[in-house]
Amino acid sequence: MSQRQVLQGVMSLLRPLLLDVVPTIQQTAALALGRLANYNDDLAEAVVKGDILPQLLCSLSEQNRFYKKAAAFVLRAVGKHSPQLAQAVVQCGALEMLVICLEDFDPGVKEAASWALGYIARHNSELSQAVVDAGAVPLLVLCIQEPEIALKRIAASTLSDISKHSPELAQTVVDAGAIAHLAQMILNPDAKLKRQVLSALSQIAKHSVDLAELVVEAEIFPVVLTCLKDSDEYVKKNGATLIREIAKHTPELSQLIVNAGGVAAVIDCIGSCRGTVRLPGIMMLGYVAAHSENLSMAVIVSKGIPPLCACLIEEHEDHIKAAAAWALGQVGRHTPEHARAVAVANVLPTLLAMYMDTRSSEDLQMKTKKALKNILQKCTYLPALEPLLHDAPPNIMKHIVGQFSKVLPHDSKARRLFVTTGGLKKVQEIKAEPGSLLQEYINTINNCYPEEIVRYYSPGYSEILLERVENYHPVL
Repeated sequence: MSQRQVLQGVMSLLRPLLLDVVPTIQQTAALALGRLANYNDDLAEAVVKGDILPQLLCSLSEQNRFYKKAAAFVLRAVGKHSPQLAQAVVQCGALEMLVICLEDFDPGVKEAASWALGYIARHNSELSQAVVDAGAVPLLVLCIQEPEIALKRIAASTLSDISKHSPELAQTVVDAGAIAHLAQMILNPDAKLKRQVLSALSQIAKHSVDLAELVVEAEIFPVVLTCLKDSDEYVKKNGATLIREIAKHTPELSQLIVNAGGVAAVIDCIGSCRGTVRLPGIMMLGYVAAHSENLSMAVIVSKGIPPLCACLIEEHEDHIKAAAAWALGQVGRHTPEHARAVAVANVLPTLLAMYMDTRSSEDLQMKTKKALKNILQKCTYLPALEPLLHDAPPNIMKHIVGQFSKVLPHDSKARRLFVTTGGLKKVQEIKAEPGSLLQEYINTINNCYPEEIVRYYSPGYSEILLERVENYHPVL
């Protein structure tokens, strides 16, 4: 007898117990089914196929609070596994019953119902819309105002799960007045509640400028910056995510964050933590810097470059390194001054090494290449470019040589230095396609020097000299 057959046998025994005259037996049977369904999707499917859900929901509204909690647990346990199983829960009319449970007098019943609704809504926008259409949102907003912390947490989490899919779904949450109540809880001492509140506000703010502005208008600044110093890593991460989701939309919203001290606070946060907690902060700095020269300068002045460089070197995950590379590229891409600020941090060789490392992920190689290109095209600080001449592949080399060809014609000191540090010699060794952009740049550089100097540093010139020595017959 297979395990599946045994479990189906167990379910067929539990099913009639849901209609038992003794309430305790009903509740225990429901709990047992919930635990089975929670275990894996095969068992959850067996609950659906065994027609247990309609029986579970039969006369639910007249049942006591213990049975309601157990029933909501079963619905959550089935719906959590996949969109298909969640759809089966919706089709048997469970949403209407769960919404009725949200109005129950007992906070535990509300909590169980809210939890089940969240597990259904998180799968996709269609299921989320079904939860909205059932009338859950206004009741969830009432739940976050209840005194019980556990209920607040689950209701905020469910609002977050509804909001995440689309601007329209987020708007229904906003229309129910959620933002003001969520914003008031940013300073709540309970870390788990703060996590959910920050997540819900992030999921609303991410969709559009209008929604982000509504979140900002709830006066979350500078209050939300305290979350970046929280002892709970997830509060830090979700706080930085919220700031990132607002900053990304417009220069004006980014400027507002700068004015509130947000950039400095995020930089401190990145410096004080490790791993994925850093990621939203890194991206936030990149978004702010991308908007304009002034905002990028705000990141530089707030000493944002050293922690970004540290992330690039210290982190083991490629996606975090890629984000740091992208952010540095956004900081350095505006003017020679911006590029120099990044270049003097000695980060260009690191970016180049990561780009050329075959172990780097495709995304990391792409991001480091783009960052190098962004910074190199503006960088006129030659001491930072020179080390790259010896290692860079041709597609990067053209940007480096291009910058030398812009600066050397106008700077005699740089021309001398370029010879003494071996730069000119290196340029003569580059094999460029005739007529290519790289060849043009090399010609421009060579035109800055007397012909005999260029010849002297060309490959093979020493052999020519030696040959001349050999063939030289002194006149005695």
